Amino acid sequence: MNNGKVVIVSAPSGSGKTTLVKYLLQNFPELEFSISATSRKPRPNEQNGIDYFFINTDEFKLKIEQGEFVEYEEVYPDCYYGTLKSEIERIWKKGKVVLFDVDVKGGINLKNFFKQQAISVFISPPSIKTLEERLRLRGTETEETLKVRLEKASYEMTFKNRFDYIVVNDILDKAKDEIIKIVGEWINK
Repeated sequence: MNNGKVVIVSAPSGSGKTTLVKYLLQNFPELEFSISATSRKPRPNEQNGIDYFFINTDEFKLKIEQGEFVEYEEVYPDCYYGTLKSEIERIWKKGKVVLFDVDVKGGINLKNFFKQQAISVFISPPSIKTLEERLRLRGTETEETLKVRLEKASYEMTFKNRFDYIVVNDILDKAKDEIIKIVGEWINK
């Protein structure tokens, strides 16, 4: 791999990470989104090579053995997610900066892999209580799944100091300004 740059954005679910990643892509033509691979089946409206690279479990395991991933994780039994080295190389060959939208564990793994080639940004909700309110407003959670998400978010919050920057997403416009400044300085460095 060459000496390209990467930007890693991670957050607990419901913190506004995807909104901020889309905002970065709209404002920086130098960035290109890294498409992750997964062994899960596509959901309705998801397309291979756009939303994810959908790879069956056996093929995913073979790619792991062959060292084709920068990082990967078995999220549930036989359900893998990961970043293919070929995807990073494809983006760098275009002269672009790789942008990752990954979970907290993936973000730490990517930062450990890319070291000085990467900046990592943790998007934090103002509080777990605020996160709970946001998730309830979405209306997509049962009480049980809400409890699981909030427990996971509380755990993930304990890792925020392992990131280069922490952006608290309390007021969206303020969070947008902050992440634009961080990423802009990194790209132009």
